[in-house]
Amino acid sequence: MAPKKPAAAATTSASTSSSSSGQIDKIALNIVQHYQKTTPQRTKLIDTFMAFLVIVGGLQFAYCVLAGNYPFNAFLSGFSATVGQFVLTASLRIQTTEANKSEFPSVSPERAFADYVVGSLILHFFCINFIN
Repeated sequence: MAPKKPAAAATTSASTSSSSSGQIDKIALNIVQHYQKTTPQRTKLIDTFMAFLVIVGGLQFAYCVLAGNYPFNAFLSGFSATVGQFVLTASLRIQTTEANKSEFPSVSPERAFADYVVGSLILHFFCINFIN
């Protein structure tokens, strides 16, 4: 008779953990569906590029850790270009999002993109100059 009580407790904890993971799955699915339904295509494209920059930065860092960083200035230049481009892209996303129009009343999407292009050119000029 004694072994049945721990089995009941194990069943209860197993059902609790499966129901909480089911709730997490529902929450994640709801977030993804809401993002796909309400986010404009332009913002999704910016988000995709930002995810690409995170992957590239991770690959550069992994290569530095695993294979070494012999031309250290090249690693620093490439990694800082990736991080800088991510920051500039995040700024572009913030300025072009419809929900933030009240915070940037004088900045049109065209002006934000022009600032992004000029900032990217300056960033890459310094990164190429740093490689020497």
